[in-house]
Amino acid sequence: MAPVRIITDSASDLPQALADQLGIEIVSLTVRFGTEEFLDRDLTPDQFWFKCASSVTLPETAAPSPGAFQAAFERAAANGCEGVVVLALTSLLSATYSSASLAAEAVKDVIAVSVIDTQAVTMSEGLLAIELAEMAQAGRSMKDIVARGEQLVPELGVIATIDTLDHLIKGGRLGGAKAFLGQILSIKPMIALREGIVVEAGKARTRSKALAALAQVAYSAGPLRRIAVIHAQCPDTQALVDLLADIPTEFPLVIADMGSTVGTHGGPGVMAIAWIRAA
Repeated sequence: MAPVRIITDSASDLPQALADQLGIEIVSLTVRFGTEEFLDRDLTPDQFWFKCASSVTLPETAAPSPGAFQAAFERAAANGCEGVVVLALTSLLSATYSSASLAAEAVKDVIAVSVIDTQAVTMSEGLLAIELAEMAQAGRSMKDIVARGEQLVPELGVIATIDTLDHLIKGGRLGGAKAFLGQILSIKPMIALREGIVVEAGKARTRSKALAALAQVAYSAGPLRRIAVIHAQCPDTQALVDLLADIPTEFPLVIADMGSTVGTHGGPGVMAIAWIRAA
């Protein structure tokens, strides 16, 4: 076992097989449908989207409790780890970073914990977890791992296209008239995360044009160290992967399912590209 444990949260959308391979622990956010509450990864994508389709209102998401993080830190200590590095989704969208920081303080006499605000979400956060976990497996020191994580935070990027406006309408984030117009015109909005907050990143008239625009942004962001495609029940995922076939990157492209936490706010059909720029 690596002397340093990498921990991230379920908003990273990190594929479980990769997490298992690299020894990354994932602490889940919670998703609530009315009075029903689930841990993010306890719902399969199919179960989550079925529940969303049958619900008149959006589910709600909540950060993990400090206790959930503390339990993960104590497991690392019990397994002989010397330290823990936590990668949390952007603190401007969630209290996850705060929960992890409170838990780190509670175990300071048990194990060293460093919490990094990735200012990111979905696989931009997940790719950073992969990068640091590979360092941990190679026996690198906690100091080196933390320094590398902090160095790469500004190099993280993510851009997405929203396929349906239903979740924005249900969530009250879009006026009815504007939503109706968008549906009639088949407008596909694009959003990005910049400095930890969601911003508009353009729009396209068709799905295919939206995917081409996403790919162009990724090409423009290069040279890249790592890249991932994240999708929410998208039958055209391969079309986006094909558009990225010639992108220069140091590691193979990763394909990931969008989980409940991020999917709650984007809706089915969301497609995203995440990356780490070479640095």
